[in-house]
Amino acid sequence: MNIIEDRYKKMEVLEADINHKFSDRKLMDSAFIHTSYTNEHSAYKGKSNERLEFLGDAVLEIIYSEILFKRFPHKDEGYLTKLRSNMVCEEAFASLADKLSLPKFLLLGKGEEKTGGREKNSLKADLFEAFCGAFYLDAGYSKVYNFIYGLIKDRLNSDKNYTKLVNDYKSMLQEHLHKYKNINSSYKLIKEEGPAHDKMFYMEVYQENKKIGSGMGKNKKEAEQMAAKDALGKLGII
Repeated sequence: MNIIEDRYKKMEVLEADINHKFSDRKLMDSAFIHTSYTNEHSAYKGKSNERLEFLGDAVLEIIYSEILFKRFPHKDEGYLTKLRSNMVCEEAFASLADKLSLPKFLLLGKGEEKTGGREKNSLKADLFEAFCGAFYLDAGYSKVYNFIYGLIKDRLNSDKNYTKLVNDYKSMLQEHLHKYKNINSSYKLIKEEGPAHDKMFYMEVYQENKKIGSGMGKNKKEAEQMAAKDALGKLGII
């Protein structure tokens, strides 16, 4: 058995987990090829998982939208948008990648491997999107829809999570900035007021070096959420 055949053999466990045997094993394998690997291996030049990531991102947004649309028939567009934003995000997708043990199949360049790339949420989230893109091409929409629903149904059926998800303004802001501007947000504590048992914290949020929002709260986390909410309002997101 050669290296490629051995790799495909190991992936049979993954196929069992998703209840689908790929008709195109090369397509499945291509979802796990990071650009850092193609840069070091001429045989793979131009064959990274970036195109599949692009497709998977679009497919997942549609699937999550449909799931939420059906699950919450009486909720308005704003509520559904906020909830989707907090489920279709880097942290959530990285968690699902780990749940499926996808990172262990990821092919990375030596430099990326040495710097802990396999554990980076950004890489794991991109990997999940690429894998779903390959899954969609091989199996079709319905199969991927059922697969995703199976992964998130417990979360959807836990009512106590809804308010937390919808009101996580920090995650919503970060997702927006990363998706449309490819930058991160940062928070700065401006001041604290009041006695130790009843303090008020004042926070500002920045897009690179530009202040985009401010807020206050009874603790730093609450102040950050309020600053993020202020920024989302000014950006016209909420």
